[in-house]
Amino acid sequence: KGIDSEDPEVREKCREELWKAAADWGVMHLVNHGIPEELTGRVKAAGEGFFGQPIEEKEKYANDQASGNVQGYGSKLANNASGQLEWEDYFFHCIFPEDKTDLSIWPKTPEDYIDATREYAKQLRALATKVLAVLSLGLGLEEGRLEKEVGGMEELLLQMKINYYPKCPQPELALGVEPHTDVSALTFILHNMVPGLQLFYQGKWVTAKCVPNSVIMHVGDTVEILSNGKYKSILHRGVVNKEKVRISWAVFCEPPKEKIILRPLPETVSEAEPPRFPPRTFAQHIKHNLF
Repeated sequence: KGIDSEDPEVREKCREELWKAAADWGVMHLVNHGIPEELTGRVKAAGEGFFGQPIEEKEKYANDQASGNVQGYGSKLANNASGQLEWEDYFFHCIFPEDKTDLSIWPKTPEDYIDATREYAKQLRALATKVLAVLSLGLGLEEGRLEKEVGGMEELLLQMKINYYPKCPQPELALGVEPHTDVSALTFILHNMVPGLQLFYQGKWVTAKCVPNSVIMHVGDTVEILSNGKYKSILHRGVVNKEKVRISWAVFCEPPKEKIILRPLPETVSEAEPPRFPPRTFAQHIKHNLF
């Protein structure tokens, strides 16, 4: 992987590309990311297997939004603000750190679901450390700084949401996910190579390309705040497809809800660049984003 390369020129070029993408688009394809294709293949097969089951099997894992229990299986078929239908099934659960996961609510079928997802969580967590280190350097900070600011190994939560978008006979009337920015520090996405992610860039919607064996990475609001807007959290949405089922595996790396106050780091603030964001906890930021 280029950002770890022994060759300083290769390493520097890779870092610069990552900084540029984070500052300009806030989203990028990571290739040669070091997570074996065999493992991402297992994660995808397990997720597809879960959603391929009869509805009564999936319902055994149903979440209970009303009681505040968001982990588990859910279905969203609702009109959004612009009158389009949001159209998706999903499975949501915390996958890292292990002491904060609840394996009792993870799918038991397919059999490989738990093993594949746990291993993927570990490897993705290591990738998040590498990316945060490079982003720290890009702000002129020491490598471990951003990771520390978002909770480190103990507190940074990895929450996985598998989104299953059925074929939609009239895609113009539906939207998979309405426009939003991610509140996370970073978001990593795998998908089944059916296009559907759209980014709002320079005033228009752009459909992301599908790059084989890549992981899509978004900069989330948390890193945008810490960097005082030097790195962007881009507005994006999911669109549905007429011919094909689209599935994506999104992992949100989230700081603890109350323990940390998110604000632009002092090193990113100057007279010329005053703080662009007020101090908030992650919980306050989520609430602010919803209204």
